[in-house]
Amino acid sequence: MTYPSRKLSDDLATLWIQAPMVMGMRLSQMWMTALTGGRVNTTEFNRMITEKVAAAGESFIAANMAMAEQNIAAMTAMATGRNPSSHRAADSIAQAAVKPYSKRVRSNVRRLSKQKD
Repeated sequence: MTYPSRKLSDDLATLWIQAPMVMGMRLSQMWMTALTGGRVNTTEFNRMITEKVAAAGESFIAANMAMAEQNIAAMTAMATGRNPSSHRAADSIAQAAVKPYSKRVRSNVRRLSKQKD
């Protein structure tokens, strides 16, 4: 097995490529609203903030749960005479921490791409 895992690599690539796309789409909406004197989309502004707070909370909990699981796996491995995999543990924890963000970014790209102004 290679590290980082394919799943972690995919989630990181999603963030690297699609997060700037989401920021660009949201900024263009804000600019058009400012230029045309249109009504401010408070729903989108509120979503930007609440999404980030929720993702941070989910990420924190998921990473801590993954750390606990990996600690148990390492203790079990040592108790049975096997070597625990620190690479696998680090990958699992990183994947758990990144997943909430990449999930939201993918969702935002789909949603913002379909919106009509």
